[in-house]
Amino acid sequence: MTRSSTRGVDLLVAGGGPAGLVTALHAARAGLDVEVWEPRPGTVDKACGEGLMPGALAALQDLGVDPPGHAFHGIRYVGGARCADAAFRDGAGRGIRRTTLHGALSAAATAAGARIEQRAVSELRQDDDAVRVDGHGGVVARHVVAADGLHSPVRRALGLDTAPARYRRYGLRRHFRTAPWSRFVEVHWAPEVEGYVTPVADDLVGVAVLATSKGSFDARVRALPSLAALLADAEPAGDVRGAGPLRQGARRRVAGRVLLVGDAAGYVDALTGEGLALAFAQAGAAVRAITDGAAPRYERDWARLTRRYRWLTGALLLGTRPRPARRALVPLARLLPPVFDGAVNGLARPVDAA
Repeated sequence: MTRSSTRGVDLLVAGGGPAGLVTALHAARAGLDVEVWEPRPGTVDKACGEGLMPGALAALQDLGVDPPGHAFHGIRYVGGARCADAAFRDGAGRGIRRTTLHGALSAAATAAGARIEQRAVSELRQDDDAVRVDGHGGVVARHVVAADGLHSPVRRALGLDTAPARYRRYGLRRHFRTAPWSRFVEVHWAPEVEGYVTPVADDLVGVAVLATSKGSFDARVRALPSLAALLADAEPAGDVRGAGPLRQGARRRVAGRVLLVGDAAGYVDALTGEGLALAFAQAGAAVRAITDGAAPRYERDWARLTRRYRWLTGALLLGTRPRPARRALVPLARLLPPVFDGAVNGLARPVDAA
């Protein structure tokens, strides 16, 4: 809905995905007048793994949001006929359809008092006191949070994009109508691609494939014979969705009165499955910095919250880039179970426990 005159709000959130909605939920509960602008209509879907690690699930439940899904109890690496398992020590994770998660978060943010409009940010100007968004018929906001995704238009408009990554990765996701065959999220490894299988319902799994080049979903699955065999009799449910290139950088996370949250703040890769946990933690930190009158502090908070993810994901990407390393990954995980178990359970912890 477009309003006819400029009005004032405490916080405008650009982007109505999980990062933006959790930001709005925190802000509304903190007593801020908050508005969310999301250009896409209805319930928003995207290409993602849909698995919430135990720490991310706990953070969501702490907000009073507990959408249905399917529990999983650890991570399994699969390479050909070999596999290595690491079970979670402190509770299960949950596979949740992105549309289900979006609906639950949207309802919670609205119930808390946030307003959600189908609208995109097309113009943004700021001074020491406020951010003026879209001129006549827009808003004057005390602060703006950009939670508008991997290829954030707000980040680009502020000149905060970094140079494109030389090593690019692309993701594709599709659902299949079949009962989950494992109590774990499975990661199937091949020389050029890996596939992530997440149970999201009693009769549905989500399959995400990541690779260094563009190509069809079916071709990626065929490169993973163990996964292709498991899906041979499964009926596809829905269209293929894509995302990428995945690695995106931001020169900084705070630009005056604008703060970047979630994928808009910079993203390394989906390899470790921490995206939603990081988004939830960043949303809370951004709102606390705003309500404390200390927006610049968020830059340090972001660095602290994402340090483990950036180091571990970067190291895994670098270490698994050569083909011999990828072939050796599952045998090494089998040979060194305490190391594999420790890495998985480190990632399963709440982000603030890093």
